[in-house]
Amino acid sequence: MSEFFKKLFSPITATLDFVQKYFKSLIFLFILLLVLAPASSESVKPPNLATVNLFGPVIHAEKVVEEIETLADDNDIKGVLFLVDSPGGAVAPSVEISLAIKRLNAKKPVVAYAAGTMASGSYYASIWASRIIANPAATIGSIGVIMEGLNIQGLIDRIGVKPQIVKAGKYKEAGTPFREWTPEERKEIETHVLDIYHMFVRDVAKARDLDPTHPETFADAQIFIASKAQRIGLIDQIGSIEDAKALTQTLSGVKEAQWKEKSKWEEYIENLAKQSARTLANQLKGWVIH
Repeated sequence: MSEFFKKLFSPITATLDFVQKYFKSLIFLFILLLVLAPASSESVKPPNLATVNLFGPVIHAEKVVEEIETLADDNDIKGVLFLVDSPGGAVAPSVEISLAIKRLNAKKPVVAYAAGTMASGSYYASIWASRIIANPAATIGSIGVIMEGLNIQGLIDRIGVKPQIVKAGKYKEAGTPFREWTPEERKEIETHVLDIYHMFVRDVAKARDLDPTHPETFADAQIFIASKAQRIGLIDQIGSIEDAKALTQTLSGVKEAQWKEKSKWEEYIENLAKQSARTLANQLKGWVIH
């Protein structure tokens, strides 16, 4: 009887043995197919418009800046849609993306679209676009800077740990978590934060033609729904992503839009990065630098 069942289920067991033995090879072949698979409904005409996405916390700028620079050098691409849904992030990467968008916009029109949140560093990244459009329910603004830290002196005293520090420079230990900051250290940190804030306000005012002497009207870390953001001049228009695409086409002078499509592999990696960014944002909630 056992021989009968062995023969009966032999096709299934053989398949399982094959999958188990060649699992890594199958995964490699699957990835290879994703990379080489042609985009569906691929147009005969070359693409003339493209999108760049900024989703999740701004932690690194390299990938986005590289994508922007590639599009800047692509003469076939006549206009770019900058899709944004980000709460902001670190200062330097936000400024780096902002400057890359500025360089791109000098060569071809860029339309920035606030799909959900365009705040703090991600708003900074968008200010040099030709136009900024926002979803009616989008959150705009949060033009401000924050630096946070912990004072764990009570904890380390309780567990009997004593930090040992050798330093050169009066403010080299400013921001330490091992004790309360001295008044001088706190003042030095506040000066640094204010310097960044004034740079942020100045750049927004210049890019959006606002009065830098009255930052209370558009800055002070206030957040605005799209309609209020439009009234004070932080955005140009309220609409859908289709409106943003149409405006990109109009500004670029393209008669027939041919949007550059990403490969299935690029979409997979992008979605994976998006999910990772959301997870990281939840874990770091309350620890936004910019």
